[in-house]
Amino acid sequence: MTDPSPAPAAPMQATVPDAAAGRRFDAVLAELFPDFSRSRLAAWIKSGDARLDGREVRPRDPVRGGETVTLHAQLDVQTHSEPEDIALDVLYEDEHVIVINKPAGLVVHPGAGNPAGTLVNALLHRDPSLNVLPRAGIVHRLDKDTSGVMVVARTLPAHTALIEQLSSREVHRQYLAVVVGSLVSGGTANAPIDRHPRDRIRMAVREDGRDAVTHFRLRERFRAHTLLECRLETGRTHQIRVHMAHLKHPIVGDPLYGGPLKLPRGATEDLVATLRGFKRQALHAETLEFSHPVTGEPVRCTAPVPDDLTHLVRVLRDDTAAAAEKER
Repeated sequence: MTDPSPAPAAPMQATVPDAAAGRRFDAVLAELFPDFSRSRLAAWIKSGDARLDGREVRPRDPVRGGETVTLHAQLDVQTHSEPEDIALDVLYEDEHVIVINKPAGLVVHPGAGNPAGTLVNALLHRDPSLNVLPRAGIVHRLDKDTSGVMVVARTLPAHTALIEQLSSREVHRQYLAVVVGSLVSGGTANAPIDRHPRDRIRMAVREDGRDAVTHFRLRERFRAHTLLECRLETGRTHQIRVHMAHLKHPIVGDPLYGGPLKLPRGATEDLVATLRGFKRQALHAETLEFSHPVTGEPVRCTAPVPDDLTHLVRVLRDDTAAAAEKER
């Protein structure tokens, strides 16, 4: 199947302000057309799609002020995956963004071992025009077995704006996690994260890693587990999973960082069966809040807690109540 060619965009024009005299063309261009990333604008300068008074110029050439900038924004195909008719749970949608509730088990991006059947394939089926955006408009990701809310850009300006919000830590991302151990208070994990030095599949807390901050507070305590509400200040790969394992409170069911199964003494049969059968990390992206990339209005979406996680919490609650009843 061939990718549909994007329709040629009408040229855009702007006038260089007199106050910009003497500055580099690429810097002025970025201010005149803030909807596009600097890297994309630089590519258009080099290809001759961004011109100054009709002339091709170099990125470093100075402007005089008063010139006309003409930009032919050529949106080439960026995502070549095949569209697939995969159902999506859409929480919010307009012409600029799509917010979805990703189920556990759905891979976000195609890759080794997962060439198809991913969120990217599903998005391209829902909106074929997403093929002109990097990764079909996906600006952040969730691990395969993490459920919950994600935002996807539908236009290049929205894509640029959302990435900037994520980079400046203006997006509110709240998760639910069931961890091993009965915590007595919330706190903050402030520990840098990078690739594990020996196991390339895993991430690890490392002194030379990238800064990573996770805030967490207690939602509900059980006998030997805790339901936490976690808020990401940064967005490193596996961040919550790595931070909670580093604090010796790994997420229940986590195949990479969870360690051996731990059962409370005298656990009910239902709890034993539920913990043994929970084969994914008990992590759910519950709430996402961001400024709409066009209107600036706040958008807040909450994904319902999936059935398996709801069942796990109920069984933990019942086990705690049963143990308390025995002690009376």
